[in-house]
Amino acid sequence: MKIGIDARMYSSHFTGIGRYSFELIRNIVKLDHQNEYVIFLNPQQYKTFEISSPNVQKVLTDAPYYSLQEQTSFNNLLVHHHLDVVHFTHFNAPLLYHKPFVVTIHDLILSFYKGKKRTSFIERAAYNMVIKNVIKKARHIIAVSEHTKNDIRRLFFAPPEKISVIYEGVAEEFTIPPSPSVLSSIQKKFCLDKPFVLYTGVWRDHKNIKGLIEAFALLIKAQKKDIYLVITGKEDPYYPEVKELPKQLGIEQQVRLTGFVTEEELIALYHLALLFVFPSFYEGFGLPLLESMASKTPIVASNTSSIPEICGDACLYVDPHSPQDMAQKIGFLLQDEAKRQELIMKGNERIKQFSWEKMAEQTLHVYQNFSKL
Repeated sequence: MKIGIDARMYSSHFTGIGRYSFELIRNIVKLDHQNEYVIFLNPQQYKTFEISSPNVQKVLTDAPYYSLQEQTSFNNLLVHHHLDVVHFTHFNAPLLYHKPFVVTIHDLILSFYKGKKRTSFIERAAYNMVIKNVIKKARHIIAVSEHTKNDIRRLFFAPPEKISVIYEGVAEEFTIPPSPSVLSSIQKKFCLDKPFVLYTGVWRDHKNIKGLIEAFALLIKAQKKDIYLVITGKEDPYYPEVKELPKQLGIEQQVRLTGFVTEEELIALYHLALLFVFPSFYEGFGLPLLESMASKTPIVASNTSSIPEICGDACLYVDPHSPQDMAQKIGFLLQDEAKRQELIMKGNERIKQFSWEKMAEQTLHVYQNFSKL
């Protein structure tokens, strides 16, 4: 069977779809030496793609997501290669592609939270057209959580037998503590001379960073904690409140905005943090939760969407709509060493249920049974 994989977001240095594509391809070519794989990559990803295997062919395209080229030249390229099945690792399948394909739906965030980008009528209409098209025409859908599967069924009436839930995993790199010298250099680079609470992720409405900052301000004022809140992520001009709110609340000196961090820096920050806070209103899966468990960092997270499904009992849950509840729970966990150790132990057990190898095996099963779908 000749299988195409849309890897235009392929990357080992980012979470989300880039990491998913990277781990899928890395693991599936180890498992499968029978089928032929054609990997479609944009120029930057094409340069960094290093997998060498006789049954893997990399193909260059120049079709950014959400672009006209995606609908035209990329579609033509897929047709040209006469593929038995294409796996779109994101919902952006060309509207005119009519041959068999599988799609992975990571979340339906744009259906619930418009955000501050691509909000015009035309852009919203395009999103709705593409997502409806891919869910309707896909031969099979991979959802990364039961929560995402339920959203797909509820919003788009997809039959349950058309959807397989295949969980994501966590890279082994997160389990390995960095050396003392690396940890020290990270502390110096980001001016972390005090203990800190960590958040990592993009700056978006559904991530609830504003609520986290408000909760941290309440914590500082109520308990006089001498700690930092570290927020990673590339600065986004659409969300100036992430920079402005700490000033307004008088906690600017206790909030560290690192900007974009490398994977190596992120791993070090996980291992240095007292705890990890994940205050999202909505997540399709939540890779940072697994990364935190793998790093043996206790978690405070929202009791919404897929988060309880992923964390189980290895997390202290909060109401993301209540900064007061968030502040109280963070404060409690900071003071209770026994509870932190309990969550770390439970995280060690919980993480065993997730692996990229298992994800690849289950995805390969979908490919192998494709003629039966």
